[in-house]
Order: sequence, then C-alpha cells, then structure tokens
Amino acid sequence: MLNVYRRLAVLDQLYKIYDQFVDSLDIACEKFCADCCTCNVTMTTIEAHKIVSALDIDSKKTMQNKLNQQMKKQRFIPKITTNQLADICLSDDDPPEEIIDPSWGTCPLLTDNACPIYNLRPFGCRCMVSKQRCADTGAAEIDEFVITVNHVFLQYIEHINQNGFSGNLSDVLAHTIFNESADTGTEITIQQTTLIKNSPLSALLVPPEHREKIEPILAALRAIKA
Repeated sequence: MLNVYRRLAVLDQLYKIYDQFVDSLDIACEKFCADCCTCNVTMTTIEAHKIVSALDIDSKKTMQNKLNQQMKKQRFIPKITTNQLADICLSDDDPPEEIIDPSWGTCPLLTDNACPIYNLRPFGCRCMVSKQRCADTGAAEIDEFVITVNHVFLQYIEHINQNGFSGNLSDVLAHTIFNESADTGTEITIQQTTLIKNSPLSALLVPPEHREKIEPILAALRAIKA
C-alpha cells in the first residue's frame, strides 16, 4: 500500500493528465464563471489532505469556520462511491436513490465568484467543464465522452485512496482539518456517518462506444509511476 506522500504524487500525475485532456477541449469555463460551484461537490480524503496540508494555521481556521456553517445547511451527501457504483452496475443491481439540488447553495469556499484554492481544487471541481456558459442556460453541457473520462479518473482517484473516505466537500475538508496529523506521513483516519469508505477499482465505467477513443488516456494512466 502506498504511503500518503506517494499517493499525493500519483494524484498530482492524475491531475496533470486530466488537465492536458481538458486543454484539448473547446470549453466555455473561465475565471469568475461559478454557476457550477455548488455546495454539492464530492471529494476523497487524499484530495482533502492535499488541500489542507498546503494551508497555514490561519487559513485552516478560516476554512473550518466556513465549513462548520455549511454543515448546518442542506447539501448533497452521497450514499455510494464511484467504484461502488461500478460494482453495482456489474451485478445488474439498482444503485440507491440519491437527491441532489443545485438550489441548495454555492460552495462555502467561494469568494466573490472566485475559488481561493483553485490550483488545489479536487477532481469534482476540475471535471465540471462545459461547452456553454452555465449562466446562459442554467446547466452545464458536457460531452458524453468527457463524462466517461471523468468517471475513469474518479475511479482511479478513489482506488489510490482505497483506505480513505469520500463525501461532500464540506464534510471531508472539515473532518480532515480537525483530524490532521502533521508531519507523520500517515493519512487521516475518519469515522463519520456522512463519509463513505472508499473501494478499490474492479472494473472501469467505460461504454463500448468509448473504449477505443479512451485508450490513449488509459495508457497514460497505466504509465503513472508510484
């Protein structure tokens, strides 16, 4: 099992490959376009560790205060992870019903329509890439192949963090700050009802029509050095 520093190094490589993929797309997303920055984003604990470890003490306190307020409000709390969804699909079972509503509010970290942790943002934010301005139509327009690519990256990120947890951004970040163990080289252990234990990758969520097109991306992922 990779230690936390090696998992963070793999996460950086995953982000780099995805950012290169996004650079090849024709998207409308730009700075201060924050309609997709809702309170419903999910993330893993390894992504939270990357963010929290880059903050100074005052920034952590400010973030914790914002997140504590957010956790009193309605937000999306997932019931399953992406790899668990893949396993459910393989067994032909039905996934649990989940309720998500963008009207529940914006990301608690958002400041004047700008993200204060943009360079560190989790994949749940990175993968929201729209071909049109969300403000113009009220919704993002994401190509079906991009959605497939997004699922694959979500599965890989969860896989490298299979001993960690997933959940709503507010919950994961708040508990990560609270439970942070500085300079130990070990990842945070979290036991909370709002968080879900991650699962290893057993099968990729790639439909037949996308298998050939996604192969260069899969080759890049397989070439990642841990």
